[in-house]
Amino acid sequence: MSRNRMYTMAATAMSTVSMSIVGAYMTMLDPKYVVAALVLNMFSTFIVLSLINPYTVDASEENIQMSNLHEGQSFFEMLGEYILAGFKVAIIVAAMLIGFIALIAALNALFATVTGWFGYSISFQGILGYIFYPVAWVMGVPSSEALQVGSIMATKLVSNEFVAMMDLQKIASTLSPRAEGIISVFLVSFANFSSIGIIAGAIKGLNEEQGNVVSVLV
Repeated sequence: MSRNRMYTMAATAMSTVSMSIVGAYMTMLDPKYVVAALVLNMFSTFIVLSLINPYTVDASEENIQMSNLHEGQSFFEMLGEYILAGFKVAIIVAAMLIGFIALIAALNALFATVTGWFGYSISFQGILGYIFYPVAWVMGVPSSEALQVGSIMATKLVSNEFVAMMDLQKIASTLSPRAEGIISVFLVSFANFSSIGIIAGAIKGLNEEQGNVVSVLV
């Protein structure tokens, strides 16, 4: 594949979500926002990529042949493979969730301690909230709620969506429907720093050269 096509594939993977964990999202967010995000993210990804990464497909790339990965397998063998794949995803998500929650907690404590020396007590997420305040406001979040929403947006980008969703659950009752809807749709994607490593690592496992290309592009 060309560099442009690899970038499109990687960016699409980060901007959308796997259907295998949509159910988990629906237990943490209002299902109507999850469904809306799935549709909005899909079309917005196509629009943005067509603007920032336009390209034409070469004739040599038009026909990509994919072999049948389950040829000769029985139904139960194939079912077992998918069950194991789902279990692996669940374990990976759980490990990342524990790791990033611990990281955010450590950073919050560190920043609170350091700023406490100067008579303030500001957490890491609080500082990120101020940085992302204008982003939340531009997206349509009321100014009175933009600081809280901006903090959750930043948490999602530096850790992952599950950590941010847990933070949202704590304050969802205090947010207006407009703010809750905007931040809920924002959270439903794989767009965060940890996903870059996951995608690059997965592709590198299949092809070393293309994995390095993705690492540079994304």
